[in-house]
Amino acid sequence: MRLPIDDALPDLIEALRAEGRAVLQAPPGAGKTTRVPLAMLEAGLRPGRIVMLEPRRLAARAAAERMAETLGEPVGRTVGYRIRGEAKVSRATRIEVVTEGILTRMIQSDPELAGVGAVIFDEFHERSLNADLGLALCLEIRGALRDDLVLVAMSATLDAAPVARLMDDAPVITSEGRSFPVETRWLERPVANGARFELAVADLVAQAVGETGGGVLVFLPGEGEIRRVEGALAGRLPAGVAVRPLFGAMEMKAQRAAIAPAAEGRKLVLATSIAETSLTIEDVRVVVDAGRARRARFDPGSGMSRLVTERVTRAEADQRRGRAGRVAEGVCYRMWTKGEEGGLLPFPPAEIEAADLSGLALELALWGVAEPAELPFLTPPPEGAYAEARALLTALGALDGGTITAHGRALAAMPLHPRLAHMLQLSGGGAADLAALLSDRDILKGAPADLSLRLEALRDPRGFAERRPYQLLRPARARVKDEAQRLRRLAGEGADFTLAQQAALAYPDRVGLRRKGDAPRFVLSGGKGAALTEDDPLASARLIVVTDTDGHPREARIRQAVEVTEAELRAVHGDAIGWTDVCEWSKRERRVVARRQERFGAVVLDDRLWRDAPPEAVARAMLDGVRELGLTFSDAARRFRARVALVREAGADLPDLSDAALMETLEDWLLPYLKGVRTSEDWKRFDLLEPLRAMLDWEQMQTLDREAPAHVETPLGRRIPIDYDGEAPGIQVRLQEMLGTTTHPTVAGRPLRVTLLSPAHRPVQTTMDLPGFWATSYADVRKDMRGRYPKHPWPEDPTQADPTLRTKRKA
Repeated sequence: MRLPIDDALPDLIEALRAEGRAVLQAPPGAGKTTRVPLAMLEAGLRPGRIVMLEPRRLAARAAAERMAETLGEPVGRTVGYRIRGEAKVSRATRIEVVTEGILTRMIQSDPELAGVGAVIFDEFHERSLNADLGLALCLEIRGALRDDLVLVAMSATLDAAPVARLMDDAPVITSEGRSFPVETRWLERPVANGARFELAVADLVAQAVGETGGGVLVFLPGEGEIRRVEGALAGRLPAGVAVRPLFGAMEMKAQRAAIAPAAEGRKLVLATSIAETSLTIEDVRVVVDAGRARRARFDPGSGMSRLVTERVTRAEADQRRGRAGRVAEGVCYRMWTKGEEGGLLPFPPAEIEAADLSGLALELALWGVAEPAELPFLTPPPEGAYAEARALLTALGALDGGTITAHGRALAAMPLHPRLAHMLQLSGGGAADLAALLSDRDILKGAPADLSLRLEALRDPRGFAERRPYQLLRPARARVKDEAQRLRRLAGEGADFTLAQQAALAYPDRVGLRRKGDAPRFVLSGGKGAALTEDDPLASARLIVVTDTDGHPREARIRQAVEVTEAELRAVHGDAIGWTDVCEWSKRERRVVARRQERFGAVVLDDRLWRDAPPEAVARAMLDGVRELGLTFSDAARRFRARVALVREAGADLPDLSDAALMETLEDWLLPYLKGVRTSEDWKRFDLLEPLRAMLDWEQMQTLDREAPAHVETPLGRRIPIDYDGEAPGIQVRLQEMLGTTTHPTVAGRPLRVTLLSPAHRPVQTTMDLPGFWATSYADVRKDMRGRYPKHPWPEDPTQADPTLRTKRKA
């Protein structure tokens, strides 16, 4: 059968002959996965094997089988495959389909890729981390070691121009058109808020089955949604419709049943994104797209990953739609309105932007690259996540000063996350069961967090079923058991560690200490928080090792953990446990607390009072208290700041005493004066005048006193403080004390704002012209005041009277 890709193959082969590299754009159903490698083999472009990368094991196996069938041969002869834990290749194999991690291992073990003539990156639009790394390494190999290495990036929905530029302006070959047209049908109105997602999907699926013929492929985010939609469809489908789930954690036999043609009746496949690319699911004429995708998100701040469910992008929606037109004309039902389509993002994020980068950092260190910028990545890894990855590798002993260690090389050789590889290296085969458990999905359903339950179910499923009420997922258990056997063969000799110690080796940053209080909340050694449900048997444990959470960045919910004793922790991490003197401001107690603590990271194993804490340490801690409590000024300090501000505004070289400037430089001017200050009450009583005055040298103080003196002397010789906070400098003084004054008081040549007070110290007049006041308003003030305060002098001519603060003499 002729496929659309066939028309583009001559141009592709010609470009590869001339340039040795190309980007191939071909829409879903074009046939690129199975046609291109065979065409390249037939063209004899280069001696050596053709290696094609597939993002998923099922797709790799299916592609190899389809190509072998085209040649009329069994898999393993001309066309073979290698995936994790399984290989069907021989000396005669010329086309080898592999999953992406396999290529990285091939390159690291043989940087020249001896015997490989071409590398094809299929479904590159998925932008998996391993594909990005593989292409970057292959481009470096081609530029430095193997200019004859042929490279092809193939995609259905990728923006080809950036990839072509990355590949040194590689030719872009485009295959036009799908095999068969696909009609798109949208909802007439959005799904109602509050409607249950799975029920809405089931309604749309039932509608699609009733309106169409042929096989139906339904896209859902994950296994949980698949199972719930399957339950919601019970009794709603016509006779003869067979429901087939399809997700990555299924047994291979069940996966094959989902992609094989139905023996009779109709087939309804409920699939995750595993069915978006590479696979041709037989008999599918109808696609129902629920519009959701599940992605991993890594938070470098917490060091944890979590799965989030998001709306599909336009590229993913187009890819899914194309599944309906692979073998005949089809129909695509979208569970959103046509108007909502404009709000979809164009492409999903590359995995390198959102993933845990520990494995990538280890591979780059093994390659001898100090920084990712040294390699041609289409998207550079985020700096924060990459720094977090390198910090973890350093903690595991895989890096030393950024350079890979012998231990790091051993970890890179293992098909595991560096955490688990580290555990397996130190523990030997005894940790194989735990490494396999932690590499896969949970084998128990509805069980509490205790990791030992999983180990018990893995090793004795029959006894577990008799003793425990929790559901064992037997396909998952079988898969984990097989992986454990494989890892046991890879592991060398190791120490005899307990389960808790093995977990602590893999997750040194997730040793949790129970916080004080009723709720089972834990502070983790990495500094983050995590919580258990109150009815979990581990809720009362003092110390645990957390191996799986929901990844919430603030306080994660613990899904799997194991209790660890302090003795077990000291046995494996004793060199990282030590005493620390802690002198810090406590927001809760509103005081400086000084303690001596034995710590493992953020976990405090022992806590004692530090009675002889150095005064400087207390003062430095109090600075944090000041930052929380803020600056408080006495009247004298407030007036001093106002004087400095006034003279500074006039152009004098005086320091900035604004709140912002003072808070920014606390350590410089305040620290020497905080001796004995350690509580919020101490701070309330503290006068800032002295440290503020100390910020000015002798010449600056002379300038300040000259331009803005602190006091003015009254006719009675009293020194009255000048307030510089208002529009003009001012004083407050009893009216009788200014009697006889015929010249308005000034400061630095400027008139003072004089507020004259009654004998009760209440303002009676504010003036900038005292002689004028005596001549005008005083008579009215005298008339009013002498009746209120008859014992005090109120002379008719204030300019001739003597100043006084006394009452009249009795006659």
